[in-house]
Amino acid sequence: MTRDTGTSTHQPWLSRLSGVQPHEAPAVGAGLAMFFLLFTGYFMLRPVRETFGVAGGVDNLQWLFTGTFVATLAVLPLFGWIASKVPRRRIVPWVFGAVVASLLGFGASLLLQPESVWVGRAFYIWVSVINLLLISLAWSVLADVFAPSEARRLFALVAAGASAGGLVGPVLTTLLVGPLGHGGLLLLSSLLIGASAATALWLHRWRDRHPLPAHERAAAPPPKRLGGNPFEGATDVFRSPFLLGISLFVVLLTTVTTFLYFEQARLVAELFPHREQQTRVFGLIDTVVQVLAILTQLFVTGHVARKLGVGVLLVAVPLVMAAGFLWLALAPVFAVFVVVMVARRAGEYALVRPGREMLYTVVPAAQKYKAKNFIDTAVYRGGDALSAWVKRMLDLLGEHPSLALFIGAGVALVWAGTGVALGRAQRRREAAAQ
Repeated sequence: MTRDTGTSTHQPWLSRLSGVQPHEAPAVGAGLAMFFLLFTGYFMLRPVRETFGVAGGVDNLQWLFTGTFVATLAVLPLFGWIASKVPRRRIVPWVFGAVVASLLGFGASLLLQPESVWVGRAFYIWVSVINLLLISLAWSVLADVFAPSEARRLFALVAAGASAGGLVGPVLTTLLVGPLGHGGLLLLSSLLIGASAATALWLHRWRDRHPLPAHERAAAPPPKRLGGNPFEGATDVFRSPFLLGISLFVVLLTTVTTFLYFEQARLVAELFPHREQQTRVFGLIDTVVQVLAILTQLFVTGHVARKLGVGVLLVAVPLVMAAGFLWLALAPVFAVFVVVMVARRAGEYALVRPGREMLYTVVPAAQKYKAKNFIDTAVYRGGDALSAWVKRMLDLLGEHPSLALFIGAGVALVWAGTGVALGRAQRRREAAAQ
């Protein structure tokens, strides 16, 4: 009796602090583990990818972005086929398993040919494809498992697992790149990504044991198999104003990100000539980003989502980026760039990404996997490729080096307006479903 009383005494305080109900704690723990393992594995790859991107020539980055977009278009039909034929909860193991096999192959190639430029370029493109695919699928599992009301309380907390993994991954890269080399880092990363898939399976089983209350259930239960055809995700997007709005939001996000990314590559290549130096710099930036993201996710994001709504999560970072581009135009130095880049990435992980994923809790099950994946991969990488060529064209003009920064500020303001509209649309859909 004493033990039960003590537990009940502390549960309300813990629930108020974290937003987690007692029966949800195991699912939150599994979600944290899923993202921690995935992001630790991915963020071990990210500094390696950036190093190979610089090694291939900063002036060639637009070609790598275009290659990534083409590779994404080639992979999407295969994913669409898997999503149509495989039971819904088996999509993650199938896709993650294929990715692990590919990483093992690249790891072996880099161990045998560590200085190969073409292996490095192929690796850059492949990691740029799979990172969006894996992260999108992990969020699809959460959007599938949790109802909208649960998502507002729990998504930010679960996303802290991603930030924790994003913090540990670069640290491991910085410490291990010397003794293991790039090939060894890939082998270790593949093991972590494989372990992440197992937690996704557990989350579906948890939902089976804890059905949603009647007022949170859809009119019909989601199908075990999504069915349809491999291109259904794309057609769903073009038929839905809501999904088209999310697509526009993503294209504007990628434009802002790409403009900053090119500046990062140029400055790092100028200031840090050696590969291991570059990898450590990228790892250090990642570390700072993830520390800020974790603090924001734990103490800010959930409270903002519950009290002010999804729209605020989608708008805050675009407004900060508009101011950041103007600051960079007036003071184009590395220190200012690092501040703006860290603010953009930390804000995206802590605010924009959880807010964006909450939008998918109000769409049907098939759209949570197929349409969402199309937006998160093809639309995202298409925006990358287009904005990369625009940035390259602006750089070649040369006469007005700050022109791209002023354009970036304007894009960020349009991005903010799109976030406002999506937040309102999400509220209307959620209200209509109740």
